[in-house]
Amino acid sequence: MTGANRIAGAGRLTPAKTARFSFDGRSYTALAGDTVASALLANGVHLMGRSFKYHRPRGVVSAGPEEPNALINVSRDTARSQPNVRATVQEVFDGMKVGSQNRYPSLSFDLGGVNDALSPFFAAGFYYKTFMWPKQAWASIYEPRIREAAGLGVSPTEEDPDHYACRYAHCDVLVIGGGAAGLAAARAAALSGASVILADEQPELGGALHFDTGAEIDGQNGYAWAQKTARELVGMENVTLLSRTTAFGYYAQNFVAMAERVTDHISRPEANAPRERLWQVRAKRVIIATGSIERHMVFADNDRPGILLASAARTYLNHFGVAVGRKVGVYTAHDSAYEAAFDLKRAGVSIVAIIDSRMRPGEGLLEQARSLGIEVFTDHAVIATSGRLRVASMTVVPNGGSAKRKFTIDALITSSGWTPSVHMFSQSRGKVAYDAATGRFLPGHYVQDCVSVGTCNGTDDLQAILEEATAAGVKMAAESGHDGAAAATPAGRNLFAWTGGMAGAAYGAGPDDSVKAFVDFQNDVCAKDIRLAVREGMHSIEHIKRFTTNGMATDQGKLSNLHGLAIAAEALGRGIPEVGLTTFRAPYTPVTFGTLIGHARGDIFDPTRKTPMHAVEEANGAAFEDVGQWKRAWYYPRAGEDMHAAVNRECRTVRTSAGYFNASTLGKIEVVGPDAAAFLNLIYTNSWDTLKPGRCRYGIMLREDGFVYDDGVVGRIAEDRFHVTTTTGGAPRVMHHMEDYLQTEFPHLDVWLTSTTEQWAVIAVQGPKAREIVAPLVEGVDLSNEAFPHMSVAEAKVCGVPARLFRVSFTGELGYEINVPADYGAAVWEAVAKAAEPFGACPYGTETMHVLRAEKGYIIVGQDTDGTLTPDDAGLAWAVGKKKPDFVGIRGLKRPDLIREGRKQLVGLLTKDPNIVLEEGAQIVADPNQPKPMTMLGHVTSAYWSENAGRSIALAVVAGGRAKLGQTLYVPMPDRTIAVEVSDMVFIDKEGGRIHG
Repeated sequence: MTGANRIAGAGRLTPAKTARFSFDGRSYTALAGDTVASALLANGVHLMGRSFKYHRPRGVVSAGPEEPNALINVSRDTARSQPNVRATVQEVFDGMKVGSQNRYPSLSFDLGGVNDALSPFFAAGFYYKTFMWPKQAWASIYEPRIREAAGLGVSPTEEDPDHYACRYAHCDVLVIGGGAAGLAAARAAALSGASVILADEQPELGGALHFDTGAEIDGQNGYAWAQKTARELVGMENVTLLSRTTAFGYYAQNFVAMAERVTDHISRPEANAPRERLWQVRAKRVIIATGSIERHMVFADNDRPGILLASAARTYLNHFGVAVGRKVGVYTAHDSAYEAAFDLKRAGVSIVAIIDSRMRPGEGLLEQARSLGIEVFTDHAVIATSGRLRVASMTVVPNGGSAKRKFTIDALITSSGWTPSVHMFSQSRGKVAYDAATGRFLPGHYVQDCVSVGTCNGTDDLQAILEEATAAGVKMAAESGHDGAAAATPAGRNLFAWTGGMAGAAYGAGPDDSVKAFVDFQNDVCAKDIRLAVREGMHSIEHIKRFTTNGMATDQGKLSNLHGLAIAAEALGRGIPEVGLTTFRAPYTPVTFGTLIGHARGDIFDPTRKTPMHAVEEANGAAFEDVGQWKRAWYYPRAGEDMHAAVNRECRTVRTSAGYFNASTLGKIEVVGPDAAAFLNLIYTNSWDTLKPGRCRYGIMLREDGFVYDDGVVGRIAEDRFHVTTTTGGAPRVMHHMEDYLQTEFPHLDVWLTSTTEQWAVIAVQGPKAREIVAPLVEGVDLSNEAFPHMSVAEAKVCGVPARLFRVSFTGELGYEINVPADYGAAVWEAVAKAAEPFGACPYGTETMHVLRAEKGYIIVGQDTDGTLTPDDAGLAWAVGKKKPDFVGIRGLKRPDLIREGRKQLVGLLTKDPNIVLEEGAQIVADPNQPKPMTMLGHVTSAYWSENAGRSIALAVVAGGRAKLGQTLYVPMPDRTIAVEVSDMVFIDKEGGRIHG
């Protein structure tokens, strides 16, 4: 048996294919294609969850992604467990284990239900009022308990064993939504020759045609037409059809993110199949065909299990073959509920009564109801329901009257109209407009290259929908460059004609604040909470939303937003357009972290980057350190050496002979174009149009506020080409910084930027013997001081490989940086090592590099600067063009605070005891005996033992530092106070002659 509520001959599922699953430990049988919700309803289970705040019993409300109540935990085993899954979306698979949430000890008996009795203490805004006193109790008492109680499902404790995929795609036309409108638009665009991606969240396309048995298209049942059209699209080479795929985010320049559920419905997926796939689509044009969402009626106790939307009841009957009850009541303010009642009646379900809040329903509906033997009460309202774990009765009164009538029921279906799903349009930054004629918010001003079609655009008649969608498909294809033959518009016909207005949006909420008439089911927000928020002074709909939490649950207010808005407007005495609409944000429906993260887990959560020479360095015994994502050789210990000894040896060797260093991690950006020099003039503080090809220059880059952002050497390769280097850690942000300004501030400049960090392997050879080591390997360049002086660059061949050779130095010694294509990095490294061997030269690592540059007073941006230093503070005022009229940060540099006396400045420090090495980050004071808290003058930025200087050295930022040269300051430490003398920043070769060889 697959459930007593299956209707023989109804629905589209076949009894030949079944699946077994369990819910809260009890086993059930489903049909292949069932959702958890339809399978449980087939087995007579309406109680599926508990609400968040009051822990009230809740059942399924909808049949789609708007579901606020039936949130479940789905697992295959202990490791494969996912909370907060919508039972209305999750397909049943054999062996599935389903558990209810937010209850203890069981779903039918939940101790948390006491909150319902205490609800007067949990009115809207109670968090803001209750937990403000005493203040000291928040962190120790309130917050831990609130966090413990928060949430619905329980996160899995074991590592997720599944993997996730990601795809990037481009298309001419992206169609979001696979109902009648989406299918017609996609078909028209595809027949016009455009490349089309069609995405829909359901397993089978069709949208509302799943339940609307009264729809006919091209002479056949609407659902059958949808499946035929889907098969036609699948057969087209220019179409990608994605079912089970939800478009959840619409971003700038028609970039749409979509989540595809690949194996969530499969009992035993293939080991290499991803669980979900993230699609990142860039489309020339987007067609939004997301349909509409039916709204519930707001009345007392409208949240009992068994009370659901009329469209959901039709879906469960006409698609899944499941009756939501045997004695069904109907409460409506809209014609569409009649269609559900008629379908149920024809299937043998007893319709106890239709309660219509309106005086007159649509034409012919009363006659149709009478012919089916259904009693209709117009101008009446449901004022109450009964039943603890499932609805058992409804109480009805005439509008404005007091005579009550009670009906026994086991299900109640409701409809107060339809809300166009403008979420994706709103995410595109489009502005909605209020349509007073139908009482709906519809797409208004478009910002991006998109168009809305179908009921999400306010078009209700099926034929009009098909005409609008077909025209949009042809138009969008043409705008993307395809003028193929226009597709014929399908002929559509509805059995019923109705419009999806807002009439009755909050009907039944009434002025009575003693009842619980629920607006937001998941967060237990009632109509009285909205009115309380208004009385408390919340007049903005955004404030009301946050005060009440209406629309802030996992369904993001798909059912509740319009109700809350209507009630607030009534309480404020304003029109709905005046109150406004809250902002719709991504994601449209919840998305798993796994989908967003994709492959970036475990070892590649933060990808490890290795230089082309890594394996060779590793073979030579290098010890590595992590610098950002890079693995960099830290030092090269020899037998019996610790780090201290190895670094001292490397420092001596570089100064006395030579050393070679892997500098491949430096950021490298190719700046090319007729306006390349003009662009660099604006990005850097110094001038670049005066730099001749073949020469290099050190440059400082600022933020708008005038503080140092990055630095590096720039070589001019040709009149229109520059080779820009950045700090290792700064490469991505500098590239972004440049692109941002090029696109937003200097779009008139004819410039192209290309990141080449990975393309060049860089070997720095530094020391007195550097020229002798490099010269035999270089072809085509005279390396003499006269022909190739310091700060030169040339294109040459090194070891027969095309190369860029720089004469630059970060050690203060004669130095060359050899740039070769990355594929040749290891081979050229080994050639340099072989050439260096006769001179006693050695490889050196990052620690030695740090010591050598500090000996010369060369700074590292991000270590010796902290985002609050100007070029002058860092001793680099000489790198700022005094005659330049403009560059990024020029206005910031003129701020009074940045030119005042006493600013922190970079200086050198020499400890009175030369053997003491300061700690980086240590604070500096003028008087170690001053009372606490002491006045700090600055801090140590770099500190090392210098084997070449025979003592410790340090760099520091000190308030008014350059004015304190020769003064004694103090560095207080936990066990002692260290006396230091302020010095200049150069500790070796103060005259600077060594750099010229």
